Amino acid sequence: MLNKIIHGTASETTPLLVAHGLFGSARNWGVICKRLSDTRQVTAVDMRNHGESDWADSHSYPDMAGDLAELLDRPTDVLGHSMGGKAVMTLALTRPENLRRIIVADIAPVIYTHTQSHLIAAMGAVDLGNVETRRDADAQLAPHVPDAGTRAFLLQSLDVKEKRWRLNLDVLEAAMDRIIGFPEIDGRFDGPALFLSGSESDYVLPEHRDRIKTLFPKARFAKLPGAGHWLHADKPRDFETAIRVFLDSSSLFQKDRP
Repeated sequence: MLNKIIHGTASETTPLLVAHGLFGSARNWGVICKRLSDTRQVTAVDMRNHGESDWADSHSYPDMAGDLAELLDRPTDVLGHSMGGKAVMTLALTRPENLRRIIVADIAPVIYTHTQSHLIAAMGAVDLGNVETRRDADAQLAPHVPDAGTRAFLLQSLDVKEKRWRLNLDVLEAAMDRIIGFPEIDGRFDGPALFLSGSESDYVLPEHRDRIKTLFPKARFAKLPGAGHWLHADKPRDFETAIRVFLDSSSLFQKDRP
């Protein structure tokens, strides 16, 4: 079962479900979800093997799509970033019931080579017995993960008090090929779909568009200037604005943006 954080109260407006990316959590999306909840109920989840959700022996996109489907008891808009975006695409292609619109943030339905196994190895190498503060863990990560921003992101999943990672590192490592891949699916989703990416990211490329349009005929594309793969963290207000525009009036996306 997925742990969830609910922002706002149920209303007549279509609710929004948010699925985070690899090594993320529902808490990472707190600020954006809270702001978007001024007009609709927004639910952020911890994906399986992440955060406070159950750990499982498998971590495939059909698994994750099934987890999300269990939360949809009425028409819902669903947003997913990176790994969460692939889970949302799989959900839309295999279980479109109760899906109104989808937003896929900086990911495409293709196989990548962006393995994150080195980050799993770095987290696994931290001697948690010698960690009393987050700074202690940061010092151990630094030789293996030079970027301070990446370390800060990873450390959000460290429970210092319990001396454990809120990530099922062994299963995520075993599933890495599936995580950077995408399942073979014959279906298609005929609802509105926004593929929102960062202008500085190389995850959604022009050559991916034909594949996206085959699976998602109503797909529209937009880029956030100056944002990278973590576009919701790089440009949170611009990201929020793009989401609001799409959810409130998809007619404004009738023309693809470059």
